[in-house]
Amino acid sequence: MKIKNITVGGLLLWIILAAVAVIQIFPLVWLLDFSLASSNEMFTNGLLIIPKVIKWDNYIKAFVDGHFLLYFKNSLLINVLAVLLVLVISVMMAFACTRMHWKLSGLVRNLILLGMMIPIHATLLPNYVIYDKLRLTDTMWALLIPYIAFSLPQGLFLTCSFMESIPREIEEAALMDGCGIYRIIVVVITPMLKSSLVTVSIMTFLNNWNEFMMASTYLSSPKWKTLPFSVLEFTGLYSSNYAVQFAVMALTAAPMVIIYVILNKYITKGVAMGAVKG
Repeated sequence: MKIKNITVGGLLLWIILAAVAVIQIFPLVWLLDFSLASSNEMFTNGLLIIPKVIKWDNYIKAFVDGHFLLYFKNSLLINVLAVLLVLVISVMMAFACTRMHWKLSGLVRNLILLGMMIPIHATLLPNYVIYDKLRLTDTMWALLIPYIAFSLPQGLFLTCSFMESIPREIEEAALMDGCGIYRIIVVVITPMLKSSLVTVSIMTFLNNWNEFMMASTYLSSPKWKTLPFSVLEFTGLYSSNYAVQFAVMALTAAPMVIIYVILNKYITKGVAMGAVKG
């Protein structure tokens, strides 16, 4: 049975997908709605609020009093460095595991991939003890090290999947032309891993952008605090400015939403191709 060239099954699928899309988008709508209301209007019935007066000054307070620029700079710096180091280490490890012949290559690769099963927050206490002894607490490295370590298994998995599909004859031809191993990796192999590296970059950035538990455990001074700390600037002992907190969360979520919308096709393509090739 068809209705205007659309099957009943296809129509049902579209209805289900539309419902899922609404469910997924609703938290963002709810966040923006509450960020434009006053704190007194929060405690009303209903999922959404119709503000009597749109409070744009919530965003001004979030930007100024929440030290948004400082925390944004710290988050951006730490996450960009984490992405770059994850990419470099993932490519080198993938090349060592897929192209170089040594006895323990398979074992080492599997051990690193097992890291995907370990929750990042399970290492809070041992990491803190180690960082305290090495005097790394309240430094950028206290966040960089775990962010990189827990992003590497995923990066290795995707990079290995793509690298295994590259014909070895290309490397042999480059070797005969006089290329060394490092030049082969940088000039020959890396450009062919574009889809994989874009996917690894985006997923690493998104996974670490809003991380708060480790940041709150390892950081104490404002020097290296990241964006989630802006919310705490409006949390008091007996009361909190909830409307401004929603504005802070909206500002924090904005870069991730923009990046995901623009580069969504690369994430889908990279994960799908990595799964098939792996």
